[in-house]
Amino acid sequence: MSLAQGPHSLQALQARYGVRHRWLLLLSVMLGSMAAVMSSTIMNVAIPDMSQHFALGQSRVQWVTSGFMVAMTVSMLTTPWLLARYGYRRVYEVCMWLLLGGGVVGGFANDFPLVMAARVAEGLAAGVVQPIPAIIILRAFASEEQGRASGLFGMGVVLAPAIGPSMGGVLVDMFGWRSIFFMVVPLAMVALWLSRRYVPTSAPGGVQADADSPGLDWIGLALASASTLMLLNGLVQLRGDDDSVAMVLLALAGVGMAAFVAWQRHLLQPGRRVRRAASGRQGKPVRQARRGPLMNLQVFGHRHFAMGALVSFTYGIALFGSTYLLPVYMQMGLGLSPSYIGAALLPAGILLAVTIAAVGRLSNRMPPAHWVSWGLALLALSFALMPLVQPAAGLALLWILVILGRIGLGFILPSLNLGALRGLPKDLIPQASSVIGFVRMLGGAAGVSICAIVLEWRLAVYALASSSPGRADLRAFNETFVFLAATTALALLAAWKMAEPTAAPVKD
Repeated sequence: MSLAQGPHSLQALQARYGVRHRWLLLLSVMLGSMAAVMSSTIMNVAIPDMSQHFALGQSRVQWVTSGFMVAMTVSMLTTPWLLARYGYRRVYEVCMWLLLGGGVVGGFANDFPLVMAARVAEGLAAGVVQPIPAIIILRAFASEEQGRASGLFGMGVVLAPAIGPSMGGVLVDMFGWRSIFFMVVPLAMVALWLSRRYVPTSAPGGVQADADSPGLDWIGLALASASTLMLLNGLVQLRGDDDSVAMVLLALAGVGMAAFVAWQRHLLQPGRRVRRAASGRQGKPVRQARRGPLMNLQVFGHRHFAMGALVSFTYGIALFGSTYLLPVYMQMGLGLSPSYIGAALLPAGILLAVTIAAVGRLSNRMPPAHWVSWGLALLALSFALMPLVQPAAGLALLWILVILGRIGLGFILPSLNLGALRGLPKDLIPQASSVIGFVRMLGGAAGVSICAIVLEWRLAVYALASSSPGRADLRAFNETFVFLAATTALALLAAWKMAEPTAAPVKD
């Protein structure tokens, strides 16, 4: 029986659940994405406790976060090939089992290498899962419903990092770092149960899994992995005393990225074929199969997507950089306690989720590029006004600016993917979704290191030039916020060029 005729095909599930199926499908993948996002953001609160348990330095233990980020960033590029080869249900369920297994193994591990292996497994699963909801929204929902669906999905996914760190802090205090691994287990289990009911073996849009689809571009995957690893390590090394190692790593990362682009262009050449093993049995002819590129560079030929990818990269720098900088600023610069910081940031995170849902419902009133532009402007403004915060005058302005920035994020999140992906040819949507997720995560991973580099540089300058350490610290933080404001403002230039595509989105 073919996938199209099976009891779990898209057609069979639509016949069974009717028009509700697309919303039930979105709920299923939303829970899986929440599990993936929570596993990526919650581990930071357990770093000090884990460092003490394994008697390791802060830099080595930090690899439980860095290893996850590298694995997640690179594995995003494999999503289109996995979906084409194995189908939506199989890929999604394997990812949920990896998240579930990583949580259980990491929680019970007594050796740090096993903890690292569990985190890498979770990162691989999180990277593959994250592009899937955008593909489903573009393929399964009509254009007038895509904003609402994107807002609902964004609200659910944002609640995970908004609530997760606060819950994680309580769990670490009560039960230790192992409890952080177990937090992802219930979500993964519910997502697995839902996937058995609502995730089809075939894909929204009628695309079927094909065992004879082009093979995975292993050379491209190796080049992308090595380049990403050297880039992030090079940025980390810039924070050390020996800049020569950092320069070598960054140069190698640049060479690797150039080689990756050249290889992807080579794989796109028409008529190129790679010989598959010939059986020769029963007189069968030798089979020929084309190996598809890991990243289809044709997506950058669409201006709205190219500009959206540029926005996504700079937005990743600003989002992840500020997520790192704000708690450090409140603790080191303002002297606030960690528990107070977590409690104070929680309402802003919930407001962000509510804003996403509201913007999703209102998305048809303005083109996505306009929502993105307004959101970037509010986010940049919140960073730029941070130097006006004066601790002696109270912290009301600080909370207002944090809320302003979260509202800006709420404008951007449900609109960016729609603005970049809407109007692309149907066969390019999986590739485009994975690429835009890849560049956002690459920007995010780089953004944390860049913000740390700028902050440490300014702290060192003021430590030498001033005899007032407290004032010097605040000035260094303020200038780092101004750097983030300038970076976010640069993304506005690309957002203005995200013109609405003329082609209508594909509808089943």
